Amino acid sequence: MTTPQRSWSEAIAACFQGRVITMLFLGFSAGLPLLLIFSSLSLWLREAGVARSTVTFFSWAALGYSFKFVWAPLVDRLPLPILTNLLGRRRAWLFLSQLSIMGALLFMASNDPLDSLTLVAVGAVLLGFSSATQDIVIDAYRIEAADETLQALMSSSYIAGYRIGMLFSGAGALWLASWFGSGHEAYNYSAWSQTYMIMAAAMLIGLGTTLFVREPEAQASAHKYETLDYLRFLGLFVVATTVFALSFIAANTWVDSFAGLLSSVVDKLVASFVAETSRLLVSLAAALIAARIMVRLHIVSPGMVDETYVTPFRDFFDRFGKVALFILLLVGTYRISDIVMGAVANVFYDDMGYTKEQIASITKTFGLFMTIAGGFLGGLMAIRYGVLRSLWIGAFLAAASNVLFALLAVSEPHTWMLAGVIAADNLSGGLASAAFVAYLSGLTNRTFTAMQYAVFSSLMTLMPKLLAGYSGSMVDAVGYPAFFIGSAVIGIPVLFLVTHVGKKMPHAPSQR
Repeated sequence: MTTPQRSWSEAIAACFQGRVITMLFLGFSAGLPLLLIFSSLSLWLREAGVARSTVTFFSWAALGYSFKFVWAPLVDRLPLPILTNLLGRRRAWLFLSQLSIMGALLFMASNDPLDSLTLVAVGAVLLGFSSATQDIVIDAYRIEAADETLQALMSSSYIAGYRIGMLFSGAGALWLASWFGSGHEAYNYSAWSQTYMIMAAAMLIGLGTTLFVREPEAQASAHKYETLDYLRFLGLFVVATTVFALSFIAANTWVDSFAGLLSSVVDKLVASFVAETSRLLVSLAAALIAARIMVRLHIVSPGMVDETYVTPFRDFFDRFGKVALFILLLVGTYRISDIVMGAVANVFYDDMGYTKEQIASITKTFGLFMTIAGGFLGGLMAIRYGVLRSLWIGAFLAAASNVLFALLAVSEPHTWMLAGVIAADNLSGGLASAAFVAYLSGLTNRTFTAMQYAVFSSLMTLMPKLLAGYSGSMVDAVGYPAFFIGSAVIGIPVLFLVTHVGKKMPHAPSQR
């Protein structure tokens, strides 16, 4: 079954449906925390005198987005005391995650990175975890609240709201920090603290929307479980997470030794990346072994684990067969160019001599309108011409626009040049994102909404964010022009993947 194409007038009229507009506000709630982990936090840390290489390592605080499939089943299965009865399954988790985001922002606001860098890092990790949980619920809500004919525009509206949220936490945070008295020459912790408190208050928009919207129609699950089963299932998650964290910390000395050994054979940066990736894989293996032991000992119901974790994967491979591996590879690399480049973007603007006011007004405010325009253009194109064709165009433009940043890096800081580059980059990024979200929504079976979409969206950012953590070190090694050109080149294989998947699946998948 494929999504029927519709006329331009029908596509435009669909933009004003209530469910589409609701996604604008939920998108704002989802987009607001992101830059408070990335670019806004980067400028805060830079003004506090934190080294550039350390600043970009903070992008790893958002790795919760890339591993959210691990606890997505909890969101799908675990009822929350009182809240689930009052609000329903989706809205209860949405409400809890939004409260957690507010708490993490207030915690970060209460710690100065000059004196408590570790605590700021802890707050950033909590913010990433809470925000990723909110994304799990919003993605599931978006797919369940409307049929497949509206998914492209639901995605576009979500992206528009997401970008407005990013504008508020990006440009808005920079303006507020500057207005409260912090600058590159005169760092003021109080200014950034007040800024993050205001960001926490802005999450009330998300809370209000959660209380206003209706709970989507519940999808029937295969089995109903007792409260004790859910608690044991939660215990499985806690144990596995603890084992992962302890293994990750314990492997620190081993990683340094391994990286030192590799550096005698390959480049130091490559050695460090390989060593850290190995550390991550070893920690994941330890967590899986711990979980497996709990299942074998029947501490957790094997049937519940199979139904929650195994069945969604089995369903995906049953539906797509051999092409499933190419789809997953496409999902895991589609956004690699813009994520790797984006981790260092604000630091780049600052190093090039642009002021916070220029960064805020051009890259955030003006860029927002370009992204929204690109998002709705991508949504309309997906409805009018199909998702796969829009995917290819978006991937090409997203990679090509990175080359423009290389030109910006060898030029004097002119406002008009920055505006032109931002216009091209954000327009192409918005188009690509809308088509990609619609494509991922089509891959999802509604019986396993939260789990399957969480896997797709986690895979979408895992490798790009791992690479992004080294972007500052890459710039130190090769300079900005070569870095931006390299970030464009790594997007070329994506074009071949879209083409290959398009030949195997000439029509975008539909939901069931």
